[in-house]
Amino acid sequence: MINFLISKTVAKPPKSNRPRLVNRSQLVKVLFSTGLLALGAQLSMAAEMSFSDCVQGLQAKARQQNIASWVVDKELSQVEFLPKVIELDRRQPEFTATFYSYYQRRVSETSINKGKQLLVQHADLLRQLTRDYGVPAPYLLAFWGLETNFGSYLGNMNVLNSLATLACDPRRSEFFTSELMAALKILETRVVTREQMIGSWAGAMGNMQFMPSNYRRFALDADQDGRADLWESVPDALTSAAYFLQKLGWESELRWGREVLLPQGFDYSKARRDFKQPLSYWVAQGVTDIHGNRLPALDIPAAVIVPAGAAGPAFLAYKNFNVIMRWNHSEFYALAVGRLADRIRGMPELFQPPAVTEPMRIDQVKQMQQQLQSLGFDPGKPDGIMGSKTREAIRDFQQSEQLIADAYPGPELMALVQRRFNEAMEEVQE
Repeated sequence: MINFLISKTVAKPPKSNRPRLVNRSQLVKVLFSTGLLALGAQLSMAAEMSFSDCVQGLQAKARQQNIASWVVDKELSQVEFLPKVIELDRRQPEFTATFYSYYQRRVSETSINKGKQLLVQHADLLRQLTRDYGVPAPYLLAFWGLETNFGSYLGNMNVLNSLATLACDPRRSEFFTSELMAALKILETRVVTREQMIGSWAGAMGNMQFMPSNYRRFALDADQDGRADLWESVPDALTSAAYFLQKLGWESELRWGREVLLPQGFDYSKARRDFKQPLSYWVAQGVTDIHGNRLPALDIPAAVIVPAGAAGPAFLAYKNFNVIMRWNHSEFYALAVGRLADRIRGMPELFQPPAVTEPMRIDQVKQMQQQLQSLGFDPGKPDGIMGSKTREAIRDFQQSEQLIADAYPGPELMALVQRRFNEAMEEVQE
């Protein structure tokens, strides 16, 4: 592409007057200074220039870990720098999902119907996994659905290339170097070839998107063909997922959580995942099932979660909710897994669906964070991400305004923050 740009765009001066581009670094500077190379491409090329040196260092590290020389010399020497991986790692989304936009894409009628079909198709296997590992079939199918749309898309990048590229990038080098070493140790066992090791741009592999370290710890050869094949073998993939969840602490006698109704006057400052109380506590607070029936007053830790604010659905999250979050540290993800499992096993739609809302622009969230900070409410670093600290800042702001403190950044809340910020600025200027 660069050669094309040079030949098609830059008029060539007489040979004697041409600048001597003594190395690729100088070439990058010339192209960037003339506007022919975007910043992202400049960074990508700069990274590629040092890639070969980095690979030599990775080979040395692999040898230190006693990885077989044929893997180090043959497989690791073939890795390629993938600029696309750096681009994807750096890509900042324009929007941040609301619970509605996240949920309606992942707990769709298409996914529910496919899950029900697979529940019948793999009934014997799934019953056995429930007996052996204590994880009910609908949950295994829900994870499968969220990770790869039930195996319809496993990724299209060579895992070694992706991991080597990220290991040679300073942003998260230590983590991806460790994962690369794990991938090389998988190759060392000869259960999979380099060409078969295909996955996501970040190195997640197979139907359940295991990172190499998790493959080494939890992948099982359920069909007993001599290899744990998470790509082509459904028994291997689902069994490995069940084993992984068991090791993460899955409670076989508990569901993930449930949708509930909150009473009038409920204190929404208590609606957060880190405020766990026995189920009996929430019963005493007036929390009921969706039909208004009393919940069992058991000594089971639970937290109230309102992902779309006081006007949306409310959930009680039990221990298995936290187990799901150990798989993927996202409340939206955990709620989607739990609810997709519920729907696959025949439960109805949400009693109180979230209002239809558009995803929030990252720059708008960042602006709100900056304004909250100026008003004395600490959201952490203004980064456009709705993390726990930002939600606490929103909750504190709502309490200062005597609003329902549900920590939900709806349009009205963002408009009020903007108004209070403008008023504060006017006072400073007077």
